[in-house]
Amino acid sequence: MVVMDKYLVVGNPIEHSRSPEIHTMFAEQCQQQLRYDKLKVDEADFESAVRDFARVGGKGMNVTVPFKEEAFAIADELSEAAQLAGAVNTLSFQQDGRILGDNTDGLGMVNDIVKRLAWPLQCKRILLLGAGGAVKGVLLPLLQQKPAQIVIANRTAEKAKDLARRFSNYGDVIGLGYAELENQAKFDVVINGTSAGLDGEMPPVPAELVDSETAVYDMLYAKEATPCLRWAQALGVEKKSDGLGMLVGQAAQSFKIWRHIEPDTSPVIEALQKKS
Repeated sequence: MVVMDKYLVVGNPIEHSRSPEIHTMFAEQCQQQLRYDKLKVDEADFESAVRDFARVGGKGMNVTVPFKEEAFAIADELSEAAQLAGAVNTLSFQQDGRILGDNTDGLGMVNDIVKRLAWPLQCKRILLLGAGGAVKGVLLPLLQQKPAQIVIANRTAEKAKDLARRFSNYGDVIGLGYAELENQAKFDVVINGTSAGLDGEMPPVPAELVDSETAVYDMLYAKEATPCLRWAQALGVEKKSDGLGMLVGQAAQSFKIWRHIEPDTSPVIEALQKKS
């Protein structure tokens, strides 16, 4: 009897999670033997859920809303990406009892944009909408692509400016409020890191800041086109994508951390698109 390594995704809610499906496809593709489940936990029970899973031999855990900051706090060692994001989505349990924390969201998104979609980011002007956890998690990998500039725009200007200051050592990044976008030149890439796909409101980005050559990426994904992608469509943008590839991409980076092999995301994304 083969004893399979065990992995888990923890969140609340968790019913909608496609992580078990994604990691099962990765395992088949890479000929790896593992079991991946999902678990809903109450906020007060997160730490005990992590330690209990490690105690029974769990090898790794993905962490989703609302526990990424708690996962950051529980990790004994943090990657640079996790430190800067202030959040962890990937935990690895070591034989000596240490818990390693990483954040694969940003690299997952950047790989999806640069490798799968083939949209170059180097020397490009990027507009990043939002200043919450999603944006914090992607800033370092975006800046490592050496764009010409990243402009973080947020409803509360001070949050965007604070975030820009925090990452200023890694490249040219500025923060501003939505009202200040009117003074900006056209962007090559627009990335939505707000919850616009959930509440139906696209941030007020002036139409003249994009054209048919601009690439628009929404970190969120849904069966129907998100408000961000409908906005892009109405403006004649040809290069646009939702965040399904980011979801699969961040999972691929977690898989690589745990199994030391990087799966091909494209067939998994195609399979999920057919099912949705």
